[in-house]
Amino acid sequence: DAIPSADQIRITTSLKSQRGSVWTKNKSIFEYWEVEVTFRVTGRGRIGADGLAIWFTEEQGLEGPVFGAADKWNGVGIFFDSFDNDGKKNNPGVIVVGNNGKLLYDHQNDGSTQALASCQRDFRNKPYPVRVKITYYQKTLTVLINNGFTPDKEDYEFCAKVEDMVLPSQGYFGISAATGGLADDHDVLSFLTFQLTEPGKEVPTPDAEIPQKDKEKYQEEFEHFQQELDKKKEEFQKEHPDVQGQPGKTACPFFLSADDLFETVSDRELRQIFEGQNRIHLEIKQLNRQLDMILDEQRRYVSAVTDEIAKRGAGVPGQQGQVSPQEIETVVKNQEEVIRQVNEIRNSMSDALRLITGAQHPGPAAGVYETTQHFNDIKEHLHVVKRDIEHLVQRNMPSGEKVKCPDLPPFPSCLSTVHFFIFVAVQTVLFIGYIMYRSQQEAAAKKFF
Repeated sequence: DAIPSADQIRITTSLKSQRGSVWTKNKSIFEYWEVEVTFRVTGRGRIGADGLAIWFTEEQGLEGPVFGAADKWNGVGIFFDSFDNDGKKNNPGVIVVGNNGKLLYDHQNDGSTQALASCQRDFRNKPYPVRVKITYYQKTLTVLINNGFTPDKEDYEFCAKVEDMVLPSQGYFGISAATGGLADDHDVLSFLTFQLTEPGKEVPTPDAEIPQKDKEKYQEEFEHFQQELDKKKEEFQKEHPDVQGQPGKTACPFFLSADDLFETVSDRELRQIFEGQNRIHLEIKQLNRQLDMILDEQRRYVSAVTDEIAKRGAGVPGQQGQVSPQEIETVVKNQEEVIRQVNEIRNSMSDALRLITGAQHPGPAAGVYETTQHFNDIKEHLHVVKRDIEHLVQRNMPSGEKVKCPDLPPFPSCLSTVHFFIFVAVQTVLFIGYIMYRSQQEAAAKKFF
């Protein structure tokens, strides 16, 4: 099922149960070698299948169940397994498996019982092509990988290493891929092979380039495969006209499982931005409620102090053990200043809530950073207000004595038993309604994600 073109080879398309492979025509006579492979594995599903394999075997591989190639190979295979068959949540991963021509690959356990070395790397849906460098030198196989997060071609990191590994002195290089119930596009952009020689040994001359006749033949094969693929797509569209034009569905929806949700790169970025904005929104709403409580307490305190001043009169001198009117007026002024600052913070938080509400709609990701900075500024303002209040309390407190606030005037009790039970019933109804509303919101959020 592989489709060659001028700039890449699509080993398998994102269709169900596809197998494809590409092999060198001639045997490699290199005793020690290094290959650099550039590929892309892309799919619209959150998970993909089955994966891709890079081979060095004594004989050319045939079609088979091991990532599109035959089993019982004599050589080594480096498997990029994207589907978690054993359910251990260790995929996507890179697995190195050697074989002497008698081993059957353990697909159900993702080759974990046969792996000579492995590492866990996510190579699907990367912004840049994934690069792999495989080196075999003096019976040591080393695998380096560039995860495709940067355009730097030399940004490799260590993945796996196998020592004392004996491979055939001559063999074929190949690359294969396969899909199952889930499907990805497996594209190979380049496959470069280098010979490694020990110091002092003569380097053989490289072979000539591919003849023009062979290039034309490959181009004709590609056009033929492309026409067949277009015919299959047209036949499917004629047989399933009801699935055409529906948003969020591909042209071939049955090639992916029903539980799999399709997600493009832009959808993924939008989901991450929405999750972050939603968390910030909830934190600011909670902080706003706390500020409202502080503001109400300050207002009640100022009102009680003002009433006490009015009762005593401005001309009555301070008695022993009591606070003078001048000190009370100072406290009142300080409390009014605190209220003013809290109001300013509350206004700032209202602006932040409006910014977050606007940021939850599709827009540039820079709004997330600005909103986070604004939230940090609000936290700093709250710390400043807390320090000011503590400073006022310490300044107005005499040495060795505790602060004694004026007694509040007694409030008449106007709540009867009937009114109390009615109030409790209303509160219970409101609480149950809030719980139901919250459950609906969480269910809607799960559907969205």
